[in-house]
Amino acid sequence: MASEVLTVEPLYHGPDINRIPLRSQPAPKPANPPKPLVPSKSKLTTIEAKRIMSVLDETIYKVELVTLLSYVASNPEAMEGMLGEGIMTAIRQHEDLCELLLETTHRLQERERQLQEEEETEEEGWVRDRRFSLRLQKASLLPLMQQVRDSTKDSLRLLLGSPQASSFLQMQTQGRSAEAQSFIDSLIELRGFLFEKLLTSPMEAREKAQFIQDVSRRNRRNQEMIDILENELAVGMKRRKAEVEKENFVIQELKNHLHQVLKFSENNLARTKQEAEKQQKADARASQARLAKIQQDILLLRTQFNNLVMENREAEQALRKKKYKVETEVENWIQKYDTEMSEKQEEYEDLEVIHKEEKAQLEELRRSTTCWWRSSRRSARSARSTPRRGWRPSRRWCAWRGRPRSSRPCGRATWCAPCSGPRRRSAARPKGRTRRRPRARAGAGARARSEPRPTPARRPLQFTAGTTFRETAYK
Repeated sequence: MASEVLTVEPLYHGPDINRIPLRSQPAPKPANPPKPLVPSKSKLTTIEAKRIMSVLDETIYKVELVTLLSYVASNPEAMEGMLGEGIMTAIRQHEDLCELLLETTHRLQERERQLQEEEETEEEGWVRDRRFSLRLQKASLLPLMQQVRDSTKDSLRLLLGSPQASSFLQMQTQGRSAEAQSFIDSLIELRGFLFEKLLTSPMEAREKAQFIQDVSRRNRRNQEMIDILENELAVGMKRRKAEVEKENFVIQELKNHLHQVLKFSENNLARTKQEAEKQQKADARASQARLAKIQQDILLLRTQFNNLVMENREAEQALRKKKYKVETEVENWIQKYDTEMSEKQEEYEDLEVIHKEEKAQLEELRRSTTCWWRSSRRSARSARSTPRRGWRPSRRWCAWRGRPRSSRPCGRATWCAPCSGPRRRSAARPKGRTRRRPRARAGAGARARSEPRPTPARRPLQFTAGTTFRETAYK
């Protein structure tokens, strides 16, 4: 009965409030994990599903508000200005009822615990009476529980009627206990499960069931394989244990043998030490005689060494003089070479500067010649196409060029504008021999006018030695 009371009371954050199991630890991934089933839809389409989700969202929102009522009751000074007097009064009444219910429940739990301890020593009739009175006291808690429910509903109704107060209270997440936060997280997780369930169609549900069956079948196969491997491991461990015992026996035998070898070696070492001392005394006497002979040889060799040093010193002095002379000559040649190369370098730099200047002048002359040629061509073309003042255009044949141009008659001959100069007229036929050429046909004249004029060929640019540049004339 006490546990039922604790479950009903919404303000109590005991260990039994979290009825929904939390998410378990993730299982280790298999070698080839099956493809997870994801719902094809991402939004709810039916009205019933939307209503279910809205009811669950509203429940989560109300639980978030209800779990903060105890925090508001414990901090009335900070919350009274934001929540209002009516809400604070309802919360205080709810807190008083909750405290009364908790005290009564705690007292009943203490009596029940004492009664369980006294069952062995007291009489059965007296214990029965105590149990009956305890049951009556638990039944008397029902009206108090109903009052707590009503006060909770009243407080929640006042908070929902004031959006500003509810939003402010919802932001006070630091006042929520860990058990209440775990309960809210479980509700949110339940909402995710329900949302995924509502999005899943019957076909997807069958696929999911098939998926779960495949996973279970694979899990059974894996478990069978694990059992087989565990059995093999147990057999291997037994075999390994027997081998270790056998090796331990061999090791013990080797240790005994090693102990015997150590004893034998100690005796052999003592005997060898005595023989070594005797041999050392004999060697010491022989070494003294050998040392005296070696000292005499050293004195003789030292005398020879001093003589060789004197001879080599004189030869070294002569070689040093010769080396100094050769180094002096090489240094003079190097200085002479450096001087000549510096002069050549200066001359090369001057020539390079002159070459760059000449190259720049050549480029500038090439650009100016190109511009002059283009301007002369344009001026010549405009002079041929523009008739002179006072000239009357005519379509007669020119006596000099033989084509109809803009012209004027000159005696019996017809001259075009370019051919009317003194040179052309003097070089023309005499007037007595001038005869008028017949008019050309329209097709021939059109073909003559449409023929493209030859483009003058550009002669290449020539470069002379020194600083003189020459640009050949264009035709």
